[in-house]
Amino acid sequence: MRLDDLDPTSNARDLGRGRGGGGGGAGLLGLLPLLLGRLGCGGTALVLIGLAAYAYFSGGLGSLVPSTGTSPNAQVGSAGVEGSAACNSEERLFACRVMTSTEQTWRALFQQAGRTYRPATINFFTGGAQSQCGYASSAVGPFYCPADQGVYLDTAFFDELAKRFGARGDFAQAYVIAHEVGHHVQNLLGTSTEVSRQQAQASEAQSNALSVRLELQADCFAGVWAAQNKGRLDPGDIEEGMTAANAIGDDTLQRQAQGRVVPDSFTHGTSEQRMRWLKRGLETGDPGRCDTFGAATL
Repeated sequence: MRLDDLDPTSNARDLGRGRGGGGGGAGLLGLLPLLLGRLGCGGTALVLIGLAAYAYFSGGLGSLVPSTGTSPNAQVGSAGVEGSAACNSEERLFACRVMTSTEQTWRALFQQAGRTYRPATINFFTGGAQSQCGYASSAVGPFYCPADQGVYLDTAFFDELAKRFGARGDFAQAYVIAHEVGHHVQNLLGTSTEVSRQQAQASEAQSNALSVRLELQADCFAGVWAAQNKGRLDPGDIEEGMTAANAIGDDTLQRQAQGRVVPDSFTHGTSEQRMRWLKRGLETGDPGRCDTFGAATL
């Protein structure tokens, strides 16, 4: 993917090396959806959530889900480096340029809908990181914290993505970041808040089912970003993204880890579903077509 002409984002932080252990956020590989807990699944709620993205970007229905507003920023230690200076390695520089691209893309899409896009901050860490969603170790993988509107990334995950999951290439890495930015878009749309509001009335299976829809929509949003930047894609990039989506499906991960699949425990979607919704975004370039909540089948 050709991003060399882009300046690295100024919305970046180097959090240094973390210690300890704990939970993460709405991460790509997290086994449980943080901050969302158990989510409700009433028919009306599904329609409202599913139409949120359409309403925001079509201009035809108005905002059916209220905005979450601006959240406070995470606290950074005095040793933390902020701004483009935090993009201080080859892997981080690439991630920062991906973030710049997502900022440009979503700012334009929000502007078309008469809205204002507030960019997320990418927080680099090694080993673990403290966010306003709690402490997360690198084992969680990349994650997004709605409370501080931050994407958290230990770039060592890129090695794991290539070696453990067989998902190599810069676009596979970009997909990971764009997926987390997709969660940020959901946060700005109010989708995450509306989903979270339903949690007290849901069973565990219902909670997992709505988590799957949330994650698949983030995959679709990642595809939308890529579609809006087709001129930057190299031959083979889309295949790299599809390989990554296939590798991190719940069914694939469960089969590798425990030798069997438990569908009711899925929180991110099957490999086939993740590829399908990523492809939907890639083919349409339209966030309004990412209505995973209104879809009869995923």
